[in-house]
Amino acid sequence: MAIEVKNISYTYSPGLPGETLALDDVSFEIEDGQICGIIGHTGSGKSTLLQTLNGLIKPSQGSITIDGDCITDGSTKLVEIRKKVGLVFQYPEYQLFEETVAKDVAFGPKNLGLEHDEIDRRVREAIELVGLDYDSICEKSPFELSGGQKRRVAIAGVIAMNPKILILDEPTAGLDPGAHADVIRMVRNIHEELGIIIILVSHNMTDIANISDKVIVVNKAKIVADGTAREVFSRREFLQSMGLDVPPVIDIMHTLETRVEGFHSVAINADEAADEICTLLKQKK
Repeated sequence: MAIEVKNISYTYSPGLPGETLALDDVSFEIEDGQICGIIGHTGSGKSTLLQTLNGLIKPSQGSITIDGDCITDGSTKLVEIRKKVGLVFQYPEYQLFEETVAKDVAFGPKNLGLEHDEIDRRVREAIELVGLDYDSICEKSPFELSGGQKRRVAIAGVIAMNPKILILDEPTAGLDPGAHADVIRMVRNIHEELGIIIILVSHNMTDIANISDKVIVVNKAKIVADGTAREVFSRREFLQSMGLDVPPVIDIMHTLETRVEGFHSVAINADEAADEICTLLKQKK
């Protein structure tokens, strides 16, 4: 279920005074089973890019191929695209509307015309996969839940559609630290259990560095960097030149480099930094 994007462009309000180029000749690939982090400023083109992958927006040029099927050739039915590609918008809990959690999660599978037993199975599995206890929560109103629980119920509703690709747009936005950590653990668990492609957009660089196999940087409608998390975040000055943050641990290790002669860090997360510091301390004894 690989994704191949070739030379896509998209312009909002073409020919009008508010004409805006949102994507400019964008190309990249995501391999089976990868978690891909996408970073960039607000307005850089990230959300537009996500919507092209789900068929909500059709590029003005270029092609998008998912699992060998070109979804931009006009012949592919949108319903088939959305069976494969699940898109979770920012603050998805605002879209909860049913009387109970189970009914809300079941909404998508019901629209697929699935049998009752299959719907029930998917609902239970999806709720448990996002880290909630089915038996204790299934009959509750989604509006009685905490913010983090609502977020996970909304994501469960997409997972119940059995997508092969899951796109999460700022899944931790607005959550307190505890709920934030729960959602990141949930993303890891979904990936470990299902092995599907996950595309994660976030302004939290620590999350992106910790969880992503691949990172894409979008700036002014173009992709300006594409590589592993280590390759992208090692370009500290390049990212900062665009006003993007790097994980705090990278800044800390950079400061250490400037103060310890001969020390060079490649750490992009806390565990790697701790290992490097321990090695350094042993060498200094």
